[in-house]
Amino acid sequence: MVARTGAEETALGYEQARDELIEVVRRLEAGGTTLEESLALWERGEELAKVCRHWLEGARARLDASLAAERPEGSPAGADGSGDE
Repeated sequence: MVARTGAEETALGYEQARDELIEVVRRLEAGGTTLEESLALWERGEELAKVCRHWLEGARARLDASLAAERPEGSPAGADGSGDE
């Protein structure tokens, strides 16, 4: 396991972080690792989950901003009848 800095973490794309997280979970579920290795994998998984969450929150904010820009002025959020929000 290679430790990465915060700048390296933000350079990871969503798909890269997700794929590495899947591999970390697979290795943890398979077992056969030492306690130290398991802890390192768990810590890496937590870092990767944060990266994924950051990307998803950013995507949600962009979608919300785009939808808000399309909404007529004075129209409340969710007034499109979708029941969302």
